[in-house]
Amino acid sequence: MTERKAPITITEAAAERVKALLASRGKPSVGIRIGVRTKGCSGMSYTLEFADEKTPFDEVIEKDGVTVLIDPKASMFIFGTEMDFVEEKMQSGFVFRNPNEKGRCGCGESFHV
Repeated sequence: MTERKAPITITEAAAERVKALLASRGKPSVGIRIGVRTKGCSGMSYTLEFADEKTPFDEVIEKDGVTVLIDPKASMFIFGTEMDFVEEKMQSGFVFRNPNEKGRCGCGESFHV
């Protein structure tokens, strides 16, 4: 039996940032949920939200003690993506490196596949 490949990979920096966000939330969480929604110039944008419960169809990824849930409607758009957390002089935030993207809008807010 072969092990199924996770839909995304999560860097250590992203896992640490998620861990910090969950710890500062002030109430228990199952983890965070990644999704996509229609938005912006190019069509879709990534979403991140606290997950209070796991739904039956969520894909579950465990990394460094953090649980990341993938919304089932997002899986086909983000398969193969790397989730990272980057801190730079002028900004910091989660970065998604998605090999399925065919383009991004100029502001970086949205993408299309």
